[in-house]
Amino acid sequence: MNTLALGPSWLDPDYLIGQFGLLGVLVIVFAESGLLIGFFLPGDSLLFTTGLLVTAGKLHAPLWLVCVLVALAAIIGDQVGYLFGRKVGPALFNRPDSRLFKQENVEKAHEFFEKYGPKSLILARFVPVVRTFTPIIAGVSRMNYRSFIMFNIIGGILWGVGVTLLGAALGKVEFVHQNIEAILILIVLISVVPIAIEFLRARSKSKKEAAEGGGEGRAPAAGNAPAPGQRGRHAKR
Repeated sequence: MNTLALGPSWLDPDYLIGQFGLLGVLVIVFAESGLLIGFFLPGDSLLFTTGLLVTAGKLHAPLWLVCVLVALAAIIGDQVGYLFGRKVGPALFNRPDSRLFKQENVEKAHEFFEKYGPKSLILARFVPVVRTFTPIIAGVSRMNYRSFIMFNIIGGILWGVGVTLLGAALGKVEFVHQNIEAILILIVLISVVPIAIEFLRARSKSKKEAAEGGGEGRAPAAGNAPAPGQRGRHAKR
């Protein structure tokens, strides 16, 4: 089965699984879940393809074992991200940009965490880039550890097992086999939708605030100003 590479060949899920097998999948899931350098990795399409290849018999491992290991890799990855955030702390927000680190990604994850609170650990699993930085931000914010563990486990299972099972289920459909390239592109586009929505909301909010700020600085029209004598009459009353 040949899938369409949505970027460099080494980021193509089919290539990655063919070269590194299940171990490669687990390493990538772990890295994308909590390491700063893992934000660009193809988590969603990789898990979907993994489930599909298990169903097709091209990845020789029981589906239940794949799901368990993927969930563990996702949960442990978030755990490492949380501990890293607690250790680094606010210094993360002062770190200069580099080829593999953008301050913008940290700010997006911070806004996401502030908006959704602990449940962001579940929601962020389905949002590329944000899912890498959210557990780190949770650590920086010193989120209650017990709460973090609970939401981390729930999110890791829903994302890791859910997307893998989706690929396995759809892998039995002939239409999916014949249009795997389009399916993978669709998965990537769907996973980017939440980011696009948040971007449009933030843009709309900034425009609204700018408009309101401009209105506050305007002087009242001359025709609406009270006459000098009129203000005095109201004062006498």
